[in-house]
Amino acid sequence: MARRSSSSELASLARLRLDESGASLRALPSRSRIVPNGGWVGAIREALGMSVQDFAHRLGITRASAAKLEASEKRGTVQLDTLQRAAAALDCELVYALVPRRGLQEMVDTRRVEILMSMQARTRQHMRLEAQEATVAYTTHALLREAERCVPDRALWKVDDKEDAGP
Repeated sequence: MARRSSSSELASLARLRLDESGASLRALPSRSRIVPNGGWVGAIREALGMSVQDFAHRLGITRASAAKLEASEKRGTVQLDTLQRAAAALDCELVYALVPRRGLQEMVDTRRVEILMSMQARTRQHMRLEAQEATVAYTTHALLREAERCVPDRALWKVDDKEDAGP
């Protein structure tokens, strides 16, 4: 009988896969992620030697609408579906990605440890007040394993006071 994966295991697997692609995107030189001054649509259209009128015709819109499209991309307000149609009209592929600044698993581990440390600080304070202070020293690995046990994925990014509730 096949074992069902928990949502935590599935999230961990998803993080692993996304971390692999994120690492390769982060490795790209920063110059390859710089948007041209006039936006990608205008830059590629001009590099192809295509007029705004011809571009508009390929999109099935007016010249004024094509100019507005380029202006909205430049301002950062273009909609993804519009950008997709523009890419197709320029015989390009639209690549859309969020590239984490660091690995997702690292983010999750850091957040788990922060929550656990917060919970432990409250516990240590109560024990100190009762003259029962613990002297347990955690290694980073042991602390992370404890955090994984005590802090489920679904609790990592809660904005409310759930952190204060403890395990």
